[in-house]
Amino acid sequence: MKQGWKKALVRRRLFVAVLILVQAAVLIYFIASTSAASEIIQSIFCLISIFAVLYIVGKPGDPNIKLSWMFLILLVPVFGGLLYLLCTFQSGTAYIGRLLNARREKLLPYYGLPNQASGAPNPKHAGIHSSLLRYVSKTCGYPAYCQTQCEYLNPGQAFFQRILEELEKAEKYIFLSFFIVEEGKMWDPILSILERKVQEGVDVRLIYDDVGCFLSLPPDYDKFLEGKGIRCRKFHPFQPILTSLQNQRNHRKILVIDGKVAFTGGANLADEYINAYEKHGYWQDSAICLKGKAAWSFTLIFLELWDYWEDLEPASILALYPWKDGKEADALPGIGLVQPYGDNPMDQEMTGRSAYLHIIQSAQDYVYITTPYLIIDDILKNALTLAAKSGIDVRIITPFIPDKPLVHRTTKSYYPELLGAGVKIYEFTPGFMHAKVFVSDDMVASVGSVNLDYRSLFHHFECGCLLYGTPCIQQIKQNYLSILEQCHPVTLQECCGGPIKRLTQEVLRLFAPLL
Repeated sequence: MKQGWKKALVRRRLFVAVLILVQAAVLIYFIASTSAASEIIQSIFCLISIFAVLYIVGKPGDPNIKLSWMFLILLVPVFGGLLYLLCTFQSGTAYIGRLLNARREKLLPYYGLPNQASGAPNPKHAGIHSSLLRYVSKTCGYPAYCQTQCEYLNPGQAFFQRILEELEKAEKYIFLSFFIVEEGKMWDPILSILERKVQEGVDVRLIYDDVGCFLSLPPDYDKFLEGKGIRCRKFHPFQPILTSLQNQRNHRKILVIDGKVAFTGGANLADEYINAYEKHGYWQDSAICLKGKAAWSFTLIFLELWDYWEDLEPASILALYPWKDGKEADALPGIGLVQPYGDNPMDQEMTGRSAYLHIIQSAQDYVYITTPYLIIDDILKNALTLAAKSGIDVRIITPFIPDKPLVHRTTKSYYPELLGAGVKIYEFTPGFMHAKVFVSDDMVASVGSVNLDYRSLFHHFECGCLLYGTPCIQQIKQNYLSILEQCHPVTLQECCGGPIKRLTQEVLRLFAPLL
């Protein structure tokens, strides 16, 4: 990274830290002060906390999240209610939610353009998972496709090599949406290709998350890329104030080329994802490459957010559509069905969570899972334990070397109950497991950006790809089994500890929905 950008990053971090400290100091002053004004303010804050708890009790929502907020508010009544209001009720956040949902509704018709549905699959082709296909298609609006070939890419180095190859073939447009972008051995050659493609007349657009890139990019990196001809947007620019908007991040990983090729998975565009350096030991990640009709869905999922900044005209959307004027014949033949999907925290649908839950509940023989975090609600936990108690081979691979120690401790707090029910848990001993993969019964799989934690399942913009009966599923299974050879099987005895450890785990579980 250039020296000037390093200085800009340092200044940005210091500025944010100072602002946060100033806000904290003001609140502490009002609480510690014995003045009459301070006592009045404290009384008002306590009243706010009481009304906040009553509101939480009556509102719909996940009971674990509600319980965590109520406990926090009652634990610190002076701060708690105010914190809840600041993190939940802002007119700006509500407006943005309505705007994003309107953009989503606007783009829904473009999923069913002429020729896109040629050879459209019957939901029955998904077998026992036809109900999942119908839910994601009819309720969430994301169709399933034939005429798509899939390639599973693991580890991140394989993903990196394939995107370099496919980027070179771009003719019309390249759309990228990633949580983290950082200069280095991965991003630099990608940027070099993007610059060259811009000169060739290719439309290149990038969305990156401002919080995800807070420590990796300078504040004006979007302007730097715009200067190179790359159209760039920062998602929800970070502000050092309490707001629920800052809690809803764009965690999607999408790369689309000409609407015909698309990538998604767990890997971002930074060096640790391709093991160019060891950040937390060996980094295990995965992605999937789609070639054919299904890539158009990822084009539209990208445009759903892009339309937030730039109100797209129908003609500009149709101009991006690759399967017209007889070109549908160019679509590759494919076995099985492919169903890309997006997840929007502002529509309350929780597509990723519902897909995971269906896969677990429908398993007949096995369900294999990889996830960097295992912080789940009671419904998912009960589904996993019931499947294991019913004789299903349930296996979960988590990291051995964590990236966030507190979150990893919370993950471990779920081990005893899951192990006691017969779920097999393994830790990837060479380092950090970052892949987000489900595979079950050689029939269905999911690859995408959705972690098994509250943040991904309830708060982030996410995406993924469901596979039904594709050859790629067997590839995912075999890759899983090969990784399993590098894992340590966790035993129930290892999870047992003294009363302090158990108490710590229970406290972490209590606040897990807020992590």
